[in-house]
Amino acid sequence: MKKYLLYLLLLVSQSMFAQTYQPNWKSIDSRPIPEWYKDAKFGIFIHWGVYSVPAWAPKGQYAEWYQENLQSNGFKGQAVAYHNKKYGADFSYYQFAPLFKADLFDPEAWAKLFEQSGAKYIVLTSKHHDGFALWPSKQASESRGFAWNAVDVGPKRDLLGDLFKAVRKTSVHPGIYYSLYEWYNPLWLNNKQLYVQKHMIPQIKDVIDTYKPDVFWTDGEWEQPDTLWHSTEILSWMFNDSKVKDKIVVNDRWGKDTRYKHGGFYSPEYQPNMDFKNHYFEESRGMGFSYGYNRMEDAWDYNSAKVLILHLLDKVSRGGNFLLDIGPDADGKIPPIMQERLLEIGQWLKINGEAIYGTTKYKNTIQWGPGKRDYQPKSEDNGDHVGGDIMLKLTEDPDPGYAIKEVFFTQKGNTVFAIVPVWPANHKVLLRDMNLKGKKVSLLETGEVLPYIVTGGNSEVKFPEFIPGKIKTRYSYVIKIE
Repeated sequence: MKKYLLYLLLLVSQSMFAQTYQPNWKSIDSRPIPEWYKDAKFGIFIHWGVYSVPAWAPKGQYAEWYQENLQSNGFKGQAVAYHNKKYGADFSYYQFAPLFKADLFDPEAWAKLFEQSGAKYIVLTSKHHDGFALWPSKQASESRGFAWNAVDVGPKRDLLGDLFKAVRKTSVHPGIYYSLYEWYNPLWLNNKQLYVQKHMIPQIKDVIDTYKPDVFWTDGEWEQPDTLWHSTEILSWMFNDSKVKDKIVVNDRWGKDTRYKHGGFYSPEYQPNMDFKNHYFEESRGMGFSYGYNRMEDAWDYNSAKVLILHLLDKVSRGGNFLLDIGPDADGKIPPIMQERLLEIGQWLKINGEAIYGTTKYKNTIQWGPGKRDYQPKSEDNGDHVGGDIMLKLTEDPDPGYAIKEVFFTQKGNTVFAIVPVWPANHKVLLRDMNLKGKKVSLLETGEVLPYIVTGGNSEVKFPEFIPGKIKTRYSYVIKIE
């Protein structure tokens, strides 16, 4: 009997501490990234809110920062000049809320598009830095003293809830972006600690327990340390007691001292040259430059599907995810050029997804050609943000003397995938330091066995003739090695 009681006591103590995360970074950082997210590889970011009404910024800037640039005289006065001409000097940013109608928003159509794109998760801006909430958040309106959420003003609709309902009918995981701070929230401006305790923490718990997101993507952390945000306390609650404690995924934006150090996955944006060795990461970028819809951007400002697929390959081969942003307009329509890009990516993934989903890093992530590997692209905004066309420079159109990434590699079990960015002109691909002797080598799309020759530890794989009616893939071709 005594032994039995001791055994029960041991079981109870184990259950109490086995999955308990303490409110400190050592404990929080010990939580593994949920496997579903690491298998997913491709997600869609959605920036949508009151800023989608003016939908304006100079090219190379973020349109979702309209309020901040209006009130701080950003873009060297261009925002104020545009606003005064278009709306009048007496028209405040808050007057855009009733104009944010979202009357053409069709969540079922959105969800269908996301699934057809091949994305496995989405991240919707539940609240950006302007504080406008896409769900009936009482904190959003209470802290200002007027209606400032999508149910009380504008759409008069729970945009977040309606989209999550539609997405949950598909294979796509629903996720949330949440800005920790708000530019002009009176509580934030007057008492930051009170803002965190009275506004932010209750709002986070409300949106997580009500909508149960699989991703919680924080931002706006950079002005204050994690201690002001009470980040470790929030995360320990999230991982121990929330309704999504076992599956929720978070990023690293939890304080000005946590980026690329603590949290969940690391989150570079427009920074394709950053590498994180063995820590999981996710790079995000827009199709153009702005995350929110920017009416100033033209067709040539949008990356092609080819370039976006190359970004996906680059991230996945290096052991990360790719989060591609779209910016719907104020009516709730996803611009056709964005829809087209998503559908093209989806077509590629439908054929070649085996080389992407559920894969891990191969020992050689990339095969470089001859030349220098330190190409420094021009910034899009005179800062750290690099334009999408860097992938063309790194694969098929290098500057003189610079190397290209000839092959991207991924792995799934004992199968290795060698992904070639362009169809080889001479129908031959040299895989250096790969002895394929005894391996089955095929073209993933068609299943056609590819002959090869092994010479001194290298293997030369021969491609077939390119027949357009037979080869549907338009960009990047996958060699499957079993």
